[in-house]
Amino acid sequence: MDQELKKSALWTAILTLLFVLFYRSTNSISDVLISLPFFILLYFFFFSMGKVVVVSKLRQWINSDFIKVIIYPLLLLILYSLYLLLNQQNPVLGALSLLPYLIFPVLFFAVRGRREHKIGWIDFTAFVIYLLPTLFIKVEPSGNLPFHGEDFDSIYRIVLILSAVYAFTTIRGLTDVGFFPVINLKYLWTAIWVWFVFYLFVLIIGYNVNFVKYVGHENIDQTLLHKIVLTLLATFFHTAIFEELFFRGILLNMLTKRIGQSKSWKIFWYFGIAAAIPLALLVGYTLKGGLHWFPALMTLLIFAAAFFIERGNKQKAGVYTALAITSTIFGLVHYHSGAIVYIGFACIAGWAYGYTYLKTKNVFYSAIVHTLVNSSVLILGLEFIK
Repeated sequence: MDQELKKSALWTAILTLLFVLFYRSTNSISDVLISLPFFILLYFFFFSMGKVVVVSKLRQWINSDFIKVIIYPLLLLILYSLYLLLNQQNPVLGALSLLPYLIFPVLFFAVRGRREHKIGWIDFTAFVIYLLPTLFIKVEPSGNLPFHGEDFDSIYRIVLILSAVYAFTTIRGLTDVGFFPVINLKYLWTAIWVWFVFYLFVLIIGYNVNFVKYVGHENIDQTLLHKIVLTLLATFFHTAIFEELFFRGILLNMLTKRIGQSKSWKIFWYFGIAAAIPLALLVGYTLKGGLHWFPALMTLLIFAAAFFIERGNKQKAGVYTALAITSTIFGLVHYHSGAIVYIGFACIAGWAYGYTYLKTKNVFYSAIVHTLVNSSVLILGLEFIK
């Protein structure tokens, strides 16, 4: 365990150095210094909590002791509140908003007990109850790091991630979440080629439906490169890791296990497509613009691909059915974007991210693909026409 914690400390030190180098010029020194202790501690947790050896040690230490179970989420809540207080914000208001999200899944799984039992629908219920408020309810202040000016991440997002990892891995006992950094060139190559293939698909289809336009860059200079690096870092830690943990590390992971426990993947495939196509049509036809059928077409392609792969996949039946279902869900929750074509592409992106996760069993690599996709508009000088 000591060796793993040393690796976590190294990752934290590297990220802290990048944080200081890139954000000292756009934020006041006092904001950076106030943020730094919280940044270091929370990201040390971030790089440690998902590791198998850490999870194992924590479970041994907790040993069904309820007081020990809630120490960690309460610590996260205290850190969040203290940070707000130091930045002259109302910590009680912010902390009270965050409390249900931090405590609910931990208490739910602690009361339920029996960490090793099979995945059931009650696990998905807990997942939905935990995730939906975090997607649709905006908690303020979010505790930006640094608090004023250009921010890298928010303590609100970090503690939600840390609480979810703790609840589902340590307390629930969910395996294969893959929330830990690891350097693997094979995995990195997988992430890169998946991003390339997906974005090639986006460019070809996008140009033909007038969704993508090349605008280029006025100047390719140090300022642009600086902006790209900051965008990659902030996107990875603020958006990509959050969504990949929930949609791939937890949801896809649990659904794959649940289908694997059943007698037939086809039941889930039929129910999945029966629900997904009408929802995709509803999403498409309730938004302004043309190509209302586009999300439904992308959904149909995803489920068709899953069906033919499943037929030839004798050893791990249900994996691609789970991938199709979660990809469609991921795409359709982007309804808030208001762009019909974007939602269709988000469904395909969900497949790309999920495929990377299945091949690497690590959300850090699916988050790399996610980051590259989200940053490609800036990197390539493109513009999406909604």
